[in-house]
Amino acid sequence: MDHSGHGMTMDLPPFTLGRGLEWSADPFFLVACLLGLALYGWGVARLVRRGDKWPVGRTVAYAAGVLSIGLMMCTKLNDYGMVMFSVHMVQHMVISMVSPILILLGAPITLALRALPTASRGRKGPRELLLMLLHSRYMRIITHPAFTIPLFIASLYGLYFTPLFDFLMDTRPGHIAMMVHFLAVGVVFFWPIMGIDPGPHRPGHLMRMLELFAGMPFHAFFGIALMMGSTPMVGTFRHPPASLGIDALSDQNAAGGIAWAFSEIPSVLVLIALLFQWYASEERQARRKDRAADRDGDKELEEYNAYLASLNARGS
Repeated sequence: MDHSGHGMTMDLPPFTLGRGLEWSADPFFLVACLLGLALYGWGVARLVRRGDKWPVGRTVAYAAGVLSIGLMMCTKLNDYGMVMFSVHMVQHMVISMVSPILILLGAPITLALRALPTASRGRKGPRELLLMLLHSRYMRIITHPAFTIPLFIASLYGLYFTPLFDFLMDTRPGHIAMMVHFLAVGVVFFWPIMGIDPGPHRPGHLMRMLELFAGMPFHAFFGIALMMGSTPMVGTFRHPPASLGIDALSDQNAAGGIAWAFSEIPSVLVLIALLFQWYASEERQARRKDRAADRDGDKELEEYNAYLASLNARGS
């Protein structure tokens, strides 16, 4: 069966990286990626025109995140991913864990709030609607760890080990919906942890690390479960086309190894980003204290010395 309508997946030759990277665009994701890049570019251009600066690193990170989605969904990786569990797992891991981190490093919400014009009094424009959404009860719920961590876990176990996965893979709209879901889950999971864009929850650096490590082990366990399986566990990939020349169980084992490996890569990336943020935060706080000391002649130190002198006087 040609599950998605992307192409003649039954006649795909054996997978190689070169074949996987050939152009084969999914129209939905092609338009979405181009639109995402265009809107971000408009925001940066608007800031530059009015004399404001926007970090180049953020632009590069955002573009890399969007292009990583295009790489997964607008090449033949998407066609092979319909019939090979291992290739599909690469798509899933990149779109749910790598793409969201890169996009969030680009701070698109911060850019939007700075670039969108403020509506006239008594009216609500795009900027005001975005602020309303950020402060809404709905956003507080879907970005809370009590929601994001179970959702992150359920997107693995509740999808692959139930008939829902086969149902979604059977149609092109279902496949698109599943990939959009992977991206959305990754964004809401990593958004509060990254802490770059404003959001309803602003946990401290230590709490962010705890939230990160609360979800990652389940990816590793999921990968191990696939690698230890003695029979193919997902119906869609149980009978791969003969033209691929692969064994379903071996391909499942490879998919499990990919899921296990990817549980480590984003953890390291996010941890490095958090440590840099933590260091920068401490540096900013130290500079604020230095400026305050310069203004008041280090009043805090003088008060502490006076306190020590009073203790000394009482002791003598």
